[in-house]
Amino acid sequence: MTTPQFFFELSGESKDMPRAEVVRCLEAETDGFEIVSSGPGYVVAAFDERFLDPIADRIALTHSIGRYIGEYDPDDVSNIESTVLPEGTFAVRGKRFEGMMRDVDSQGIIRKVGGILSRHNDVNLKHPDTVVRMQMCDKVHLYIEQRVTETDLLEKRKVGERPFFSPISLHPKYARALINLTGVKRGGTVLDPFCGTGGIVIEAAEMGMKAVASDFDEEMVIGCQENMEFYGLDLHDFEVLDIGSIGDRFSGIDAVCTDPPYGRSTKTGGENIDDIYRRAGEAIPRVLSEGGRAGVVLPHEVSFESMTLEAMYLQRVHGSLSRHYHIFRPR
Repeated sequence: MTTPQFFFELSGESKDMPRAEVVRCLEAETDGFEIVSSGPGYVVAAFDERFLDPIADRIALTHSIGRYIGEYDPDDVSNIESTVLPEGTFAVRGKRFEGMMRDVDSQGIIRKVGGILSRHNDVNLKHPDTVVRMQMCDKVHLYIEQRVTETDLLEKRKVGERPFFSPISLHPKYARALINLTGVKRGGTVLDPFCGTGGIVIEAAEMGMKAVASDFDEEMVIGCQENMEFYGLDLHDFEVLDIGSIGDRFSGIDAVCTDPPYGRSTKTGGENIDDIYRRAGEAIPRVLSEGGRAGVVLPHEVSFESMTLEAMYLQRVHGSLSRHYHIFRPR
């Protein structure tokens, strides 16, 4: 039997991060996969369909996923005639990735595709049983939408919605992406040693990982617990700890995922921020299990003697702030 192929419609927040997240989620959730193709705004991957829901449940920087129909030139979609849709009605909905193919009549292609598919299925534009998505980028790509990222739920967990919050916190979407970029498996242990209000450990627990939190500020650890309880989640372990002491308390951690203080309106105990980063770089490898990774978000690129930088992804937040998502492995 041929392994089915699935189209991942990527978001555009970062040049490389959404694609890397797809690959790491496939590594974590499947027993084997193949990247068939990728390009601006998409990845096509082959894997067993039983892994689709576990992947979709954790991925953050993908808008939607579905069974791939194929790629087409804008002036010839005739090969779609062999496509068999599920029973019921359908609708074709299209978009351009970042304005690509501006000179192509998208509605004209949608009418052609709809005309061919309507030979076997009825059209229902308002409430279709099946949505056929068309993405226009390097080619015209068509896929049957199966899972859509639940952005509303992520918005409900952003910092301002929590009972205890600090204005500086990763959006849940990026906290989730950071965890995914480490490739940690479901059920693995995720530690945030600068837990703050708990944004990262909240997402780790929501994704089925064992969430572990620490911070040198007792108020933050207590607030993190409060936020976890608010969402009906459990902390697997927690402690009030200086970053330099985490190796004395924790071990066998599958992923360290953290967004350390940047020195703006954050408590650092009076310590120079670069010294905190240096000590974090020394401490993190001590807690990681064999094969574990660390995901560290900082406002600039850093290097540590104790860890190898495996990848780094840039997210431009606004004019004065960029976030650098570092993925490290212990040396």
